[in-house]
Amino acid sequence: MTDLGLFEAIHSARSLRRLRPDPVPEVLITKILEAAICAPSAGNAQNWAFVVVRDAGQRRKLGAIYRKASDIAAALYEARARPAHLTEEQWQRMMSSGAYLWEHMGDAPVLLVPCLKRRDVPPASALSPAMQAHYADELAYLDRIRGASIYPAVQNIILACRGLGLGTAITTNHLRCEDELKSVLGLPAEVQTFALMPIGYPIGKFGPLSRRPLSEVAHADRWSVPWST
Repeated sequence: MTDLGLFEAIHSARSLRRLRPDPVPEVLITKILEAAICAPSAGNAQNWAFVVVRDAGQRRKLGAIYRKASDIAAALYEARARPAHLTEEQWQRMMSSGAYLWEHMGDAPVLLVPCLKRRDVPPASALSPAMQAHYADELAYLDRIRGASIYPAVQNIILACRGLGLGTAITTNHLRCEDELKSVLGLPAEVQTFALMPIGYPIGKFGPLSRRPLSEVAHADRWSVPWST
């Protein structure tokens, strides 16, 4: 375990997709999961679940599904314009790193799948007439905010990996073929997956990160008033 301060971890936790095949000790995986469940969740429901995949056969199956889904992602990336804040070199380096993961997801020693169990929603008949009139809006709201109960846990996973000297990345390409992935993992219908995270000892280096300046993304009191630093 490395002796890192919180902000040093935040500023150096790059997405690392090239990982060594060396096994990750179970005690470290447990530390990562313990960090995950320290995150907040809506209504403190803690309705998350985490599937840790280490079996080589299972990893190969997930890797094949991820590769299939990434073909769709590749077509979309090819049609997109390069983000203005990235140089052509940075863009190509990012695309090359992503393409490597498309081919090697199943080679990572650990694949972690953060999931959420769907929470029960009261039937419209259990609500007052005034609330029933807004029932469809409430269902849309609940769908919109569902990720707020799992992605904080995902960020804790990223930071825990950084603190333990492990590389990881968050990817969601597999959602294009989620039914296949759920079948391989035996997930029940009421469980949804929200990420697929390879974890292992990195071949590349951690940070520093390159990000757009705050003046371009943060606003003071209202839109288009840049945050000054």
